[in-house]
Amino acid sequence: MEYVYGALLLHSAGSEIDEDKLKKVLEGAGIKPDEARLKALVASLKDVNIDEVLKNAASAQVAQPAPQAPAEKPAEKAESKEEEKNEEAAEEDAIEGLSSLFG
Repeated sequence: MEYVYGALLLHSAGSEIDEDKLKKVLEGAGIKPDEARLKALVASLKDVNIDEVLKNAASAQVAQPAPQAPAEKPAEKAESKEEEKNEEAAEEDAIEGLSSLFG
């Protein structure tokens, strides 16, 4: 996780995320960097728009299903619960996909 934090720190400072800079950030935090992990992270972030990912991650966590009407018929409740499960599954998939970007 510290590799991702280091990359985010470099990004927020407006610096290019490369192996040397990320290595220096990690060493500055007292972490002995693994060269393979550095290369893998830098390569995986090469074509990623970090600002866009962060914006989507924040909106995915905040999104909540609409409140249910108190007097629903049983058939509507079943459909509503199914829709709610689908929405939750979609949100979890989105969050899981984002987490795979950052190791």
